[in-house]
Amino acid sequence: MTAVVGTVAEIWRYPVKSMGGERLAQSAIATRGLHADRMWAVRDVELDTFTTARRWPVLLQCSARFVHDPTGRSAGPGDVLEVIVTFPDGSEFSSSDPAINDHLSELVGKPARLESLPALSEKRRYRTPQATKADIRRQFAIPDGEPLPDFSMFPVRKLAALARYATPVGAMYDAYPILVLTRASLRAMAERSPGSQFDARRFRPNVLIDRDGAELAEFSWCGGQLRAPNVIFDAEIPALRCSIPTRKQGDLPADPDVLRTINAHADHCLGVYANVATAGTLSEGDPLELEPSTVGSAPTVARSGATALKRGALRVFDALMPRGD
Repeated sequence: MTAVVGTVAEIWRYPVKSMGGERLAQSAIATRGLHADRMWAVRDVELDTFTTARRWPVLLQCSARFVHDPTGRSAGPGDVLEVIVTFPDGSEFSSSDPAINDHLSELVGKPARLESLPALSEKRRYRTPQATKADIRRQFAIPDGEPLPDFSMFPVRKLAALARYATPVGAMYDAYPILVLTRASLRAMAERSPGSQFDARRFRPNVLIDRDGAELAEFSWCGGQLRAPNVIFDAEIPALRCSIPTRKQGDLPADPDVLRTINAHADHCLGVYANVATAGTLSEGDPLELEPSTVGSAPTVARSGATALKRGALRVFDALMPRGD
């Protein structure tokens, strides 16, 4: 039995990973997410891997837009769509201008290069060096002595892929193609930290849902399906939060209390990751209905339902991960 859980308030596409994006009134949705979402990313030349604002926070102070409407383009791996990047100083460079790489390198203080979504045959370009425990502490803003994030909510196969590749092969998103967030969750966090701005832009959702109240509503959706008139999402797992929401971006100041509040009151998570079950078109104002999971308690399954075998595998993975101090 389905029930209305809210309406689509905002839809966001991010032409360049880790940079400010574009708000859309409507978007086509395919299995790899919003049409033309994250078609570009910044490469760390020294490490020879795609990187994010978790390592180079200044990228969040840039924004990107497409030169031409990507409607009608495949917007898939290997399809190069020209973008304009606006830098913090107001200067603008096209992705077709080689000077953009010098400007990026100057901005981050290391050799950097803007690269488009590689073709599926170029798996090597998606590879990443093995992360260390020190890397994870920096990226999730976790002090020494405190436990690392609990990754047990992720399927083991996905964790294995993300240990090998910077992003899933064929896409530039972190783990899942769609990030869903409710205004109710933002209000719930704001009530616990009135001095902080829990602005949706900090959390970079693809779909922001208008929902009354102040509760962490979307955690209970995990395992179920979110149904819009023309699109269906599989709500998979809570979205584990890194340091990005604490960083300065646009007119939002840096604020470490944002993450401290989420860690203390939402177990390091805010919003949910989703896969696309049925492709179609999503529009602002669309109602969303939830068809709940039929397998036990969805939040319990998503948050703490890992089997002993899975937790054992994660303990081995943790033991093998280099410290990287």
